[in-house]
Amino acid sequence: MSDLDTDLPLTEFDPDREALIAPRPPALREPMPARVVMCFFPEVLAGLTASHAARRIGAFPRDLGGHEIHLVEAGGEPVAVFHPGVGAPLAAHHLEQAIAAGGRAFVACGGAGALRAGMALGHVVVPDAAVRDEGTSYHYAPPARVVRADPATVAACVDVLAERAVPYTIGMTWTTDAPLRETPARIRARRDEGCITVEMETAAFLTVAAFRGVRLTQYLYAGDDVSGSTWSHRNWTSSSGVRAGLLDLALAAVRRLPL
Repeated sequence: MSDLDTDLPLTEFDPDREALIAPRPPALREPMPARVVMCFFPEVLAGLTASHAARRIGAFPRDLGGHEIHLVEAGGEPVAVFHPGVGAPLAAHHLEQAIAAGGRAFVACGGAGALRAGMALGHVVVPDAAVRDEGTSYHYAPPARVVRADPATVAACVDVLAERAVPYTIGMTWTTDAPLRETPARIRARRDEGCITVEMETAAFLTVAAFRGVRLTQYLYAGDDVSGSTWSHRNWTSSSGVRAGLLDLALAAVRRLPL
């Protein structure tokens, strides 16, 4: 190992659970439900009142974006729903605040770049591991290349998909802080390593959840295609039916996670 490897600050994991600044819950009008869905689709959240009779119960601080927190009834149980923000640091901060408010079982739903050739737009992926190519996760777990998801939470997601006959793939995702630095060589290396998608939050979500002792799993859908010699956007952010459907899957899955 070179001097550079040993001098990297991200290798200096400190397991001390008492940080100088403790996570604070967001401002809420009523208690945060134990079950929470983190949804990355703003247009789906904007229609949540009409589609799921949601009501606003609070919001995160304005300096984090002021994302609203909604409550919906799913299968007779209250579930909080909010946008966690894009990128590992911001998403982890929202997750920390939701845990501090009382959240104990989390399902995230978002999009990802397809690393595997031929993966159809909208295909559902359940990540069972993530390559930690971002910075946030190293503050919650010792240095390692990969973080594994809890098999029981993955199974809960898969059970919902199987019951609804939704095609899916289980596999490893590549979490990166720099989507504009997904070079052809790095894409090939991650694909050869076994990654089937690329996104910006999963590794952080998994390590924060493990550190705080809560349940967390995630649904991704194949959005843009980065598997070829050129980038194909595929107009993936306009896949409204896919995105609304993924939220419904997350609402079903979160009710199956043990508290």
